[in-house]
Amino acid sequence: MEEESQSRSVAAVERAMDVLLYFGRVDAPDLGVTEIAGALGLTKAAVHRILTALRSRELITLDPSTRRYALGHAAVALGRAYLARTDVRAMAAPELKYLSDKYKETATLSLRRGDTRLYVDQVVPDQELRLEVTLGIPFPLHAGASSKAFLAFVPSADRENYLSRHGLERVTDKTITDVAKLRKDLNAAAKKGYTTSLGERQAGAASIAYPIFDHDGHPVAVISVAGPAMRFKPEASDALIADLGASAARISGQLGYVRPN
Repeated sequence: MEEESQSRSVAAVERAMDVLLYFGRVDAPDLGVTEIAGALGLTKAAVHRILTALRSRELITLDPSTRRYALGHAAVALGRAYLARTDVRAMAAPELKYLSDKYKETATLSLRRGDTRLYVDQVVPDQELRLEVTLGIPFPLHAGASSKAFLAFVPSADRENYLSRHGLERVTDKTITDVAKLRKDLNAAAKKGYTTSLGERQAGAASIAYPIFDHDGHPVAVISVAGPAMRFKPEASDALIADLGASAARISGQLGYVRPN
């Protein structure tokens, strides 16, 4: 009897892990009970029970207006703990230092979290007038070079899905809030290979950013150089553009990305 009870407990844990891991395998920012049940071959009642348990530990969160579920704070914390050990940050650290030391501006690394992105590392130059960012704070994907890099290099369908879900909130007076203008900006960036910003997310700041791709060609991180707009001109230095692009390519290569011919 005890062995049977333990087997049921293990099976329940395995189903819960299947549900949690499914959120990490799909591109959608949120999921409904029916979608999860159909994908995993579970009953909707079982999925609902599992989601309720995961919500109690903040691994999953529920949007009460849409009744759809997304990864919660605890799941993000687990991901960050993993990244702290194996991660893009470790790969990017020497690149950030190199770029900041050479160009005397702030070099940053960003990751995406759902429909937002956040800074996870930075190297700040030894300058009296310098730009510093706050780590771990989510920002919208339409404002700023590092944010736009996540939109510019995803399939157009994914980009349009994001734009259909979100209004283009004005963060500064330079933020692009017109959808057509943003599409044009992102398309141009995709052709160039990088994004730029002049005060779109932070007034008085300028930045240039390159995507970092995983082995499947998805932009999983963004590396950028930023500084005060009065001094830093994102596209004024061919050397910076080349160096930043090379840094992004080296990190992408470590992640298994092979650039298509």
